[in-house]
Amino acid sequence: MCARLQVNDFILISESTYTREQILKMEKAILNRLEWNLTVPTPYVFLVRFAKAASSSDHKNDEEMENTVFFFAELALLQYGLVQSKPSMVAATAVYTARLTLKKTPLWTDTLKHHTGFTEAQLMDAAKILVASHSTAPDSKLKVVYKKYSS
Repeated sequence: MCARLQVNDFILISESTYTREQILKMEKAILNRLEWNLTVPTPYVFLVRFAKAASSSDHKNDEEMENTVFFFAELALLQYGLVQSKPSMVAATAVYTARLTLKKTPLWTDTLKHHTGFTEAQLMDAAKILVASHSTAPDSKLKVVYKKYSS
């Protein structure tokens, strides 16, 4: 099992030879030298991969699926009930809800389960939130996402 080290641990290890700021500055220098870009994970990071796993061989349907997936992902941003959800869960739910809306069968495949790490049962509650949001989107006060994808 890997221990999670924090900056204070490095200060103790170095017997307070280095300050917190010096350690963080060096960490940043090392990451820059390695050309690593650290970012906060968002659903978008997962959407592309999950949508690809959900795609078929028909490119027209792939485009429709991709647009529907992105619609649901953006709609999820407006849902308070999904704010605490992991970005990967939101992305997987967007794919699941898109497949449901487009009447894809099966709704959830072994491939999607493998790539997302989620079962259909784990996505059900969040999918209900997105389906309800979709049904009220045309009459909602915040309908910019609906208008964006309505064409």
